[in-house]
Amino acid sequence: MTPRDGSDAHDNRWSDLDRPPLGAAGLRRSLVRGEGLWSSVEVVPRTGSTNTDLVERAAAGSAQEGAVLVAEEQSAGRGRLDRRWSAPPRSGLFFSVLVKPGEHEVPVERWGWLPLLTGVAVATALSSSAGVDTALKWPNDLLVTVGGEERKAGGILAEASGGGGVVIGVGLNVSLRADELPVPGAGSLALAGAKVVDREPVLRAVLRSFERWYVEWCAAEGDPGLSRLQETYAAGCATLGRSVRAILPGAREVVGEAVAVDGDGRLVIAPAEGERVSVAAGDIVHLRPA
Repeated sequence: MTPRDGSDAHDNRWSDLDRPPLGAAGLRRSLVRGEGLWSSVEVVPRTGSTNTDLVERAAAGSAQEGAVLVAEEQSAGRGRLDRRWSAPPRSGLFFSVLVKPGEHEVPVERWGWLPLLTGVAVATALSSSAGVDTALKWPNDLLVTVGGEERKAGGILAEASGGGGVVIGVGLNVSLRADELPVPGAGSLALAGAKVVDREPVLRAVLRSFERWYVEWCAAEGDPGLSRLQETYAAGCATLGRSVRAILPGAREVVGEAVAVDGDGRLVIAPAEGERVSVAAGDIVHLRPA
């Protein structure tokens, strides 16, 4: 039997029939259109990090805006703060996309909205394609509910690349079983009761959702208000209204209520005493349930 994407048969890709390989040709047919954002879709059996690979391609000028790189397995997937992301082969979606917002007259100071835009796109796509309610933890975690408990099912990492591009990576646990979870606080779409765990329609839905949000955001020159990105993110953000601890660069901490996401995509925290603090980067810990 030949694998659908033409990969090497020696990688035993059909060893888990509950986790069939992605069909690269079908994804390209459904996503790559002359007038659309997506310019190419490549599926590889395994790699260290799709983000690293796509950043290198963009820097070398061998990838254009709308390039999508998907890996069936990652051995060195990365999250924020250089955290590692690992999962069994074909148990999730691990992919990166290249965008060039500067070519659409989006000012550099608004590019920080891209991870939040990606979170909105993924969450809305999962609701429609898999029937899973996904909440967003600022700035880039995707949360699902498993047994009444909030669990992290995915993460987003954006990195600058050469030529004015930004590579955005997404890691999403799809069919991970309880005994496969890397840490106790992890989750997956399957454990959250997803109606669909076939990765191909989920990936198509996520990429189409991202395209819609990105095109509207670019048309508004990155304005999060005009594009409705700011209000949509706030509506789905599980961090807002919570008591949080923000661990900031330099080992500083701020504790208070997360009250807003401002026009620059920063988390606004109101301490019990003193002035509000706008956090642009940091590790956020939820201190009480929503």
